[in-house]
Amino acid sequence: MKTTKPEKLKSVRYSKYGYWFILPFFIVYTVFSLWPLISTFYYSLFAYTTRNLKETITFTGLGNYLKLLGLADGEKAYFLKYLGNTLRIWVFNFIPQIALSLLAAAWLTDSRVRLRGKGAYKVLIYMPNIITAASISLLFYAFLSQYGPLMSVLRNAGLISQNSNIMSSTWETSLAISFILLWMWYGNTTLLLISGMMGINASLYEAADLDGASTWQKFTRITLPLLKPILVYVLVTSAIGGLQLYDIPALFNASGYIGLPDDTSTTVTMYIMRLHSTDTGRAAAVSIMLFLITVLISLFLFRAMRQSESGRRRKKAEGGGQS
Repeated sequence: MKTTKPEKLKSVRYSKYGYWFILPFFIVYTVFSLWPLISTFYYSLFAYTTRNLKETITFTGLGNYLKLLGLADGEKAYFLKYLGNTLRIWVFNFIPQIALSLLAAAWLTDSRVRLRGKGAYKVLIYMPNIITAASISLLFYAFLSQYGPLMSVLRNAGLISQNSNIMSSTWETSLAISFILLWMWYGNTTLLLISGMMGINASLYEAADLDGASTWQKFTRITLPLLKPILVYVLVTSAIGGLQLYDIPALFNASGYIGLPDDTSTTVTMYIMRLHSTDTGRAAAVSIMLFLITVLISLFLFRAMRQSESGRRRKKAEGGGQS
């Protein structure tokens, strides 16, 4: 007698259909992000000069990068100068922003604070974020200019000299731009932190209350560790936005691509826009360097978070083993 092998049951693999759903993302990313990035790196290897309405293209290799870093003869490190300006404005904006946002989020999510109309507070905090950057920049420029309302009141009160001008001071201009960014993005950061705090299990705070923990101990031992993924997201997105800062300083200075005073508030993106019409290759090189710095900062932050998480779990496991 012939023995027949049992037929294998055919299973339907539905996982393959998932690739069709994510395919549009990869298509859009390739066309509008990956390919422009590759093209930008290609353009950064050439020097584009225009003489007598005729453009000349010369292969320079890494010459544009050496010029930007001041490593070529007769060149100044303009990229490092404008990167320093950008980081200074971002630091003055982000440090008070994250501190105030943490305080506001903790206050609005605390169950012991019987505050009426919490929704209205959240709306008011977020409202500056929906105003266009151009409107905010021009508003503060008119308000803080030498003969604007604020300066006129301070001058008439005798608190400042008659020739005092914020636009003529490097630090005052940087602080003014940072304050605009703080006022504009403070609400968005607060709402992100509120969403993270609302996701923390309330039983953890109840157990801490039974153990006699103070408000500061609960904030540092429970809220901040569990809020770390949201904090890293806020930090990474803020760093990316800070490095690509353009609209607020460009419009606030009202001077095109030159940040007053004496080019001390010019950001890297403003420098790119300045070079775009005169030296495409060098502008592309600045874009690539800015991209690499952004990637390095993001990787550093994610790695720091992963190490802190693994260290916290290790300490927790060691504490559980000893008990």
